[in-house]
Amino acid sequence: MVDPKVSNRPSRFAQELISTILFTVAVGLVWLMGAAALQKYIGSLGGIGTSGVGSSSSYSPKELNKEVMPEKNVKTFKDVKGCDDAKQELEEVVEYLKNPAKFTRLGGKLPKGILLTGAPGTGKTLLAKAIAGEAGVPFFYRAGSEFEEMFVGVGARRVRSLFQAAKKKAPCIIFIDEIDAVGSTRKQWEGHTKKTLHQLLVEMDGFEQNEGIILMAATNLPDILDPALTRPGRFDRHIVVPNPDVRGRQEILELYLQDKPLAEDVDVTAIARGTPGFNGADLANLVNIAAIKAAVDGADKLNAIQLEFAKDRIVMGTERKTMFISEESKKLTAYHESGHAIVAFNTEGAHPIHKATIMPRGSALGMVTQLPSSDETSISKKQLLARLDVCMGGRVAEELIFGQDYITTGASSDLNTATELAQYMVSSCGMSDAIGPVHIKERPSSEMQSRIDAEHEKALHALANALLEYETLSAEEIKRILLPFREGRLSEQQQQQEQEEEGELVLA
Repeated sequence: MVDPKVSNRPSRFAQELISTILFTVAVGLVWLMGAAALQKYIGSLGGIGTSGVGSSSSYSPKELNKEVMPEKNVKTFKDVKGCDDAKQELEEVVEYLKNPAKFTRLGGKLPKGILLTGAPGTGKTLLAKAIAGEAGVPFFYRAGSEFEEMFVGVGARRVRSLFQAAKKKAPCIIFIDEIDAVGSTRKQWEGHTKKTLHQLLVEMDGFEQNEGIILMAATNLPDILDPALTRPGRFDRHIVVPNPDVRGRQEILELYLQDKPLAEDVDVTAIARGTPGFNGADLANLVNIAAIKAAVDGADKLNAIQLEFAKDRIVMGTERKTMFISEESKKLTAYHESGHAIVAFNTEGAHPIHKATIMPRGSALGMVTQLPSSDETSISKKQLLARLDVCMGGRVAEELIFGQDYITTGASSDLNTATELAQYMVSSCGMSDAIGPVHIKERPSSEMQSRIDAEHEKALHALANALLEYETLSAEEIKRILLPFREGRLSEQQQQQEQEEEGELVLA
């Protein structure tokens, strides 16, 4: 007889040994998978790796290549239009990158940093790419927001990595877009946010010299940048990239239209003159909208009507053709917009009328669009007062036709604009002698004033009826309607002036 406990002892020991080995292997696999996932997550954030603090092995190969590889760039100055002054100022930077010895021979040094400022869409980023393309040097592009993460020290590390990669590729250009994300004033910042700016300040002008590296940056808000960043030795050259003038707009339009089939009726000069205040991004959008419209219409070529449609859509908004409007509301809108148009047509200093419509566009039930005949560098007091007059024209028309008790909320936006404009004239421009919404230099007699009001009322009825019939009127059509009324009123004023002069002679 054999004891069963003794016979089963070796098999039980083997089973326990196998179970222990399997459990150890499973725990090890789970630990390795967790460690790999954690390292990959931290590496994607650009933070501290597992192989040591600050070691470059914390980056995955993809992340490492992203940090050190420059951007591919094929842009040159031929692709930049509408900012010739800025291009001329940057030509010496291109010459320095091509031939550094020419400048260092006499001990001259080029600025370490160039700050491009201007409104959005003026072409600041395109200018930086064009400099790199002209000089044929590597171009490192980073956005200001890329340097900020939730972990402390990540932004400063990325700044160091960027400059280390640039030193290996020197001469080169580093471009930081929207630098105000990391370069704004440090008064109200947290500690970890300041470290990124501190590292950037050290890299730009510290003990180590960054020979052959030109740092360029762009911002729409230069006033909020830290003074230590904009001082001489860092961003010591500031270049303003303004909105293009009429010649610049024409060059930009020609650039965007050169690869598109155009009809014979397209006048690029007329489009450029009719788009004051447009920047390069606006003009690119205009051409794109016109091209889409032409494709929808099934046209073979881009014509003037489609370009005009695109301009009206940008300036006035999209038409809401399906919106239901009662006849009473349409009539009130017609008189309201006619009031704006009549005042703009008869007020000296007001911008010429481009178009009037009672077709709902955007959030407005109607609109009168004015475009200046030329680019404005400064605005006179007469022009500002004319704008106030035009703003109040709609409310005056409502009171004149429908009565004081039937005025509507349609003038709320006009009143807001007029109030802000009057406040601007007084507080910012020193025009405190005239703060009212209406300004008339020479007030005529009460009898003549009533006759002028009667003539305006006739013109108001004529223009409102035309808007009710056709919904949209061009500048030429409005002029054709209102010109007879203005000529008749001027002749009456001349007759009255002659009568007054004759009376003065008789009294003398």
